[in-house]
Amino acid sequence: MERKIFHGNFKPVDIAQALLGEFNQGNLRAQTLGQPDKMIVQIGTKPGSMSGGQTAVTVTIQKWEDGVMVELGQQAWLGVAASLGMSALTAIRNPFNLLGRLDDIAQDIENLNISERIWQVITQSARAAGVSTELSKRLKRVTCDYCGSANPIGEPSCISCGAPLGKMQPNTCQNCGYIFQPGDKNCNNCNQPLIHTK
Repeated sequence: MERKIFHGNFKPVDIAQALLGEFNQGNLRAQTLGQPDKMIVQIGTKPGSMSGGQTAVTVTIQKWEDGVMVELGQQAWLGVAASLGMSALTAIRNPFNLLGRLDDIAQDIENLNISERIWQVITQSARAAGVSTELSKRLKRVTCDYCGSANPIGEPSCISCGAPLGKMQPNTCQNCGYIFQPGDKNCNNCNQPLIHTK
């Protein structure tokens, strides 16, 4: 099971709608279940489709701190494997019969890549909403060199021992709060120009 967390102003329904728009057409069918805070999107081949094998994937989307968490379940691909096996058998028996199975082979190959396509749709939807897999400033922590305690970004001294944290504090985007590296000119999250303070 693959999992990604997207931080920013993003809701489970945003991802669910993007997946429905992409996969509820052609040889595929998509449906949603659940509540606004936790949704499940099931994507699979239509029953009785004329070409390609059967496959199905479940995507779980739930509200998470400062964003959403997306989990992609294991793809059920046995129907696709059986269809590819049938194409191989047909080619062995009579290579010319393979021409009649080209649609099936193309559909099978497309179905094998369905997980990758799902992540592409989710990532594009996230970019369009201006969210990222990077942690926001509010969730990042700085570790105190003296006592090892985790402290919120921006804290001037350690909340446990009182030691100064000035040198350990990273630079953050003034617009969205995401942490940036010293050489960055624009924020990786919101693409705004950065002001370097250190």
